[in-house]
This record gives sequence, C-alpha cells and structure tokens, in this order.
Amino acid sequence: MLGSRRLIENLKSKLVLTRTMATEKQLKMRINGTKNISKITKSMKMVSAAKFRGDQQRLAAGIPFAAWSSKITGEKKNLEDIDVTNFPKKNLIVVLTTDKGLCGGVNTILGRMTRQMVSKLEAGGKEYKLFIQGEKGSGSFRRVYGDKFFATATERLVPYNFEIASAIAQDILAADYEAVHILYNEFKSAIVYIPSIKSIKPLLDINDPFLYPFELSEEDDIEALQNFYEYTLSTDIFYSMLQNAASEQSSRMNAMENASKNAGEMVGKLTLQYNRARQARITTELIEIISGASALKG
Repeated sequence: MLGSRRLIENLKSKLVLTRTMATEKQLKMRINGTKNISKITKSMKMVSAAKFRGDQQRLAAGIPFAAWSSKITGEKKNLEDIDVTNFPKKNLIVVLTTDKGLCGGVNTILGRMTRQMVSKLEAGGKEYKLFIQGEKGSGSFRRVYGDKFFATATERLVPYNFEIASAIAQDILAADYEAVHILYNEFKSAIVYIPSIKSIKPLLDINDPFLYPFELSEEDDIEALQNFYEYTLSTDIFYSMLQNAASEQSSRMNAMENASKNAGEMVGKLTLQYNRARQARITTELIEIISGASALKG
C-alpha cells in the first residue's frame, strides 16, 4: 500500500513537471523549429528585396506617366485627414489591398482608415459602394460590408501593368456613382508609406478649363469626354497600384526582418533554458551517483 502511494506521488510530480517545465527534447525541438522559421523569414526578406527594387523602378517610370492626371482630377490627399462633407451623394470606394499576407500593417492601417471614412459617410447620409482589390481586403470587408460590395479584383498578375488597370476601370464604369475614390498606400521610403485617397469625378462638361487646347466637334465631344475620362481613370488606378505595390514589398521586408530578429532572440532564450535544464539533469545524476557511492561505503 505504501509503495502504491509513493508510485502515485511520483507520477503526479512528473506530470506537474511536464506541464510546468519543458523537457530537453521539447526545448531542442523548439530551438530547431525556430531556427527553421528564421531561415524562411530571411529568405522571404531577400525575395521581397528583389521585388522591391523592381517595384521602385516601375514606380519611378510611372510618376511622369501619371503626372498630368493631377491637373484634371486634383492632388491626392492624406486619408487620415479626409473631410467627406464635400463628397457627392453617390460614391464608389476603390480600396487597394494585397493578395498575399505577411506584409506588416500595410493592409491593417488602410482598412482601419477606410472603415473610419465609411462611418463618416454613413453619418452624413451619403451612399457608397465598395470595390475591393486584393484577397486580404476582400475577406475582411466582406464580413462587415457584404451588402455594400460592388465588385472585387483578386489574384491579380504581378507586376501590375496598364492592361490590368484598364480592365478594372471598365468594371468601375458600369457602376452608378458621382465620384470614384481610390484608397491606397503612397510609397515614401523603405520604412514609410502613407494611406492616401485620390478622388475622381466623371467628366461631363466640355467647357472644363483643361480642354481649352483641344478642338472638339459637337458630334464627338461627348464620346471624346467619355474616352478621356476612362483613360484618366485607368491612369490613376495604375499609378495607385504601383504605389501600393512598392509599399507592400517595403512593408514585407521590414516585417520579415523583424521576424528574423525576434526568432534569433527566441533561439537565444530557448538555448539558455536548454542549457539550464541540461545542467540541472547532469547535477541530479551526479548527486545520485555520489549518494549511491556513499550508501555503499556506509
């Protein structure tokens, strides 16, 4: 009976030890697993760095390509400080997110500010529909604003080109709106990107100042305005996609660098725990050997 009680107590103590303290084998497995994760994050950072250089080059080439559109549609604005009181009654909000994750807060920050803007529109009694680009934004917004969805564009081919932007512009033209608002992350540097908004209103008046250098006949003026508006919309969408792509890769580079750094710190802490556990086991074994030898001599 006494032996059974001792056996039960020993089993309980081992169970408590297992729950509260990892064994050497478990620590070794965690160390190896964390090292493997660190290798993956370092590789992802290198891949993102290569893609980032390409996105920077395409963005640099796209800046003069889209520079003329700001004279017609106006300059972009900071999304955080946007005032929706001047927005028309019907709005189409085009949100640019990523198709892949592991890119830091590039989607989270833009999504939060988009929801804040939408709340302001609802408070002001204005109508809106959502056109979400990117798998990450599509999934998160659909759960909350499913009835406000107009369309989505996911699994877009990269690197982005003007053909993709033109196809998206064609879909947008089918919507009923008075203004299009493109929400994206404007690239500033490898560590800075700014959530921005570009508002575009349809071109309906042939007497707008920007048309003064051109001569339009009465038969062609409406069609010319429609074609010109479609090209302007495609240009701004394409430029916004280039800005967002550069922001995505820079954010992913920083995220993978931080993940690799955290993995290295975790490996150091786990190695310290492993060495302490190993030292404790060796000390216990030495004590048992010495105690057994003393018992034999006694």
